Amino acid sequence: MISFDKVSKSFAKQDILLDCSFQVNSGERVGIIGANGSGKSTVFKLLLGFEHPDQGQISKPKNLRLGYLPQDVLQFSGKTVLAQVMDVADEVLAIERELSLLADLLGKPLTEAELAEAAQRQSRLLEEYERLGGYDLEARARKVLGGLGFDEDDMHKPVEETSGGWAMRVALARILLAEPDLILLDEPTNHLDLDSLIWLEEYLLQTPSALVLVSHDRVFLDNVVHRLLELENGQITSFPGDFQRYLKEKEKKIHSQWSAYNQQQEQIRQIKRFIDRNRARKDRARQVQGRIKMLEKMDPIEPPLSPDRFSFTFPSPSRAPKVVLQLKNVSKSYGEEQVFGNMNLTVQRGDRVALLGPNGTGKTTLVKLMAGALDPDSGERSLGSGVRIAYFAQQQLELLDPQQTVLESLSSVAGDMGQGQLRNLLGGFLFRNQEVEKKVSVLSGGERSRLLLCQILVQQANLLLLDEPNNHLDIQGRRVLEEALQAYGGTICLVSHDRHLINAVANRVLVLTNDKAETFPGNYDDFHAIWKKRLQSPELKPEPTSGKSETSAISKRNKEQKRLEATWRNELSRTKAPLAQRLENLEQAIEEITGRLEELNHLLAQPATYENGTDIGELNREYNELKHSLEEHNRQWEETAIELEALEESFWQDKTVSPEVS
Repeated sequence: MISFDKVSKSFAKQDILLDCSFQVNSGERVGIIGANGSGKSTVFKLLLGFEHPDQGQISKPKNLRLGYLPQDVLQFSGKTVLAQVMDVADEVLAIERELSLLADLLGKPLTEAELAEAAQRQSRLLEEYERLGGYDLEARARKVLGGLGFDEDDMHKPVEETSGGWAMRVALARILLAEPDLILLDEPTNHLDLDSLIWLEEYLLQTPSALVLVSHDRVFLDNVVHRLLELENGQITSFPGDFQRYLKEKEKKIHSQWSAYNQQQEQIRQIKRFIDRNRARKDRARQVQGRIKMLEKMDPIEPPLSPDRFSFTFPSPSRAPKVVLQLKNVSKSYGEEQVFGNMNLTVQRGDRVALLGPNGTGKTTLVKLMAGALDPDSGERSLGSGVRIAYFAQQQLELLDPQQTVLESLSSVAGDMGQGQLRNLLGGFLFRNQEVEKKVSVLSGGERSRLLLCQILVQQANLLLLDEPNNHLDIQGRRVLEEALQAYGGTICLVSHDRHLINAVANRVLVLTNDKAETFPGNYDDFHAIWKKRLQSPELKPEPTSGKSETSAISKRNKEQKRLEATWRNELSRTKAPLAQRLENLEQAIEEITGRLEELNHLLAQPATYENGTDIGELNREYNELKHSLEEHNRQWEETAIELEALEESFWQDKTVSPEVS
């Protein structure tokens, strides 16, 4: 479908891509990863024709239909949200217009020949209209918008009234509805809540379009793509499989490179030692010259290059009191829209709370109330004695003084820390040498995020309030932040749609819906696997803690209840073991079939395959058989997964939770 052949691209004497080659085949789902500034957006611009290569060729079919979602906020106007999304189906709308004209024509007096021609044309158009999905276009548009978080009222609002994040969802909905040959998505998860993100994953797995996406969301990559292109030091390397497999293959590759480098270095040392020992001996002159020529002809192996990475750890915080923060009967409204009514929340020392819920349920408002950046309409906010708060919010990225330098911005919150200490800290966040004198106004989103994290670091807080702290960080940056938060000894309240980060950091989740807030122990996976399903059954539903600490809730459980739940879990594990094993076997088979299909795709795309007398017919037969086999295995996998889910739901519905649990 698309091929890069030895493509190079530079900007302002900086090499971005060097002799890069890769291809994307029909129906493939490919992820592009790499550090910020490594050239991911440049690849997209080259694919779209916005930029042209300095060297090499980019090949793609002339009639290739592309759908592109950029990172930048898009603007629409003049239509409702629903109409704006449906407007993308140009072919359908053109057929509708022609059918309307034909209907008018058929209502007029016509000769027999004219009538037959018009009727025949109408029949062909109706067939094409059905093929393009014209009859259910609006239903599909509503389905896509609903999956992305729009309710019925939102769909009929003027599109210009949508905020930047919602406008990006409109743009995404247009692409998904159009089903182009190739979808290009640049950080599509940035503007989505978790529910919409999970829906998008499922949708992309079903779309017939090929997909190339740039993302730093590791779970999203694991769930969606089956090949990764890594951009590093101007090179593009292809890795089969998802992100977890990439990590393993990357580690193997680095180990292999170091091994080859070390072996060559040892060989060079031995050759030089021989030359040094025998240079003065006439009887060894020929051997010495041979070794010298060997060194000259040797292609040097370079050690693996490690890109510049930032690193930091939070300082040990001062000990906070047992109750760190409380909200008592807090209410907050914006105009006539109430966000919270009589909210009660207690955060205790050591809590690591992740706030979950769809956009619009008040996660950011709640964090602002906790931080004191927003006053409640009624109720009380109280901090424990000695609590020091550090607050990270997306809005704060815009509140950084654009006229200050990086060093001045950090110094403004660093108290009496000296310039040397500040420069050392900034070096760890990749602001080195003259970069500390850069104006905030010219910093990228990722650089501003690093600066704000550095500001939080110097405040030595024992309570961190973090609202989407990793939105502008690349994968390595997210890993560094994750590790720092895991090692942090204070209390954390976190808003994020990065499931990997929530799973690594949280020990409680606070779930916000339109009318309530409930607290559950564990991380995101615990909530999704256990508590979310039990919420469907009233008798199994844990009592809402209304903001009380998870420690307090658990303390009310007696030993008998814990024993009973452990027995149930063991019983469920034994019951579902055969299905789980079948699912694992099917996944293994699917992975093997997919791997062989990728090999055949590669072979059939190479001109050399057709020049070497290869049995092309046999390759095509194997390819078609494997495709049928893959479809059958996928069908069995879906049936087994549904059966397993139904078994779990049925199991918990048959159980009764003791009244002592609360």
